[in-house]
Amino acid sequence: MSDIHTTSIQLRFNDVDLMGHVYNGKYQEFFDLARLNYFEKVLGKLISWTETGLVIASVKVDYLDPIYLEDQIEVQTHISSLGEKSLEMTQQLFKKGNPEPAALCTTVLVCYQMQHKKSELIPDEWRKKIKAYEPYLTQNP
Repeated sequence: MSDIHTTSIQLRFNDVDLMGHVYNGKYQEFFDLARLNYFEKVLGKLISWTETGLVIASVKVDYLDPIYLEDQIEVQTHISSLGEKSLEMTQQLFKKGNPEPAALCTTVLVCYQMQHKKSELIPDEWRKKIKAYEPYLTQNP
């Protein structure tokens, strides 16, 4: 297995709410950025938004520990299961130096043909690259 895919996130002043911690809606932006970085690295390119791509079917975020402006954070990303037309991605947001995650995100993504507006099988090329990067991946029927 390759190294855990990690994306460092730069916090900005406008990420923080009146209580002094990062606003919960910002977490999804962090997870989105890390997801794009993951696919660019694993697939070798960005996923198309006009041909075959991935659309989000479900997102669940657990907020475990508040993030503050002075924290340095990173998101670890991997695909936890791979089906015929969909995959599940698991992401953990960490404060640097803390072994416990500050937030967890589970996302189900469906392979989608943008022009025909319908789901389709995950391309074999993507499947091979994902399996090579994630050798312990769970296969779902």
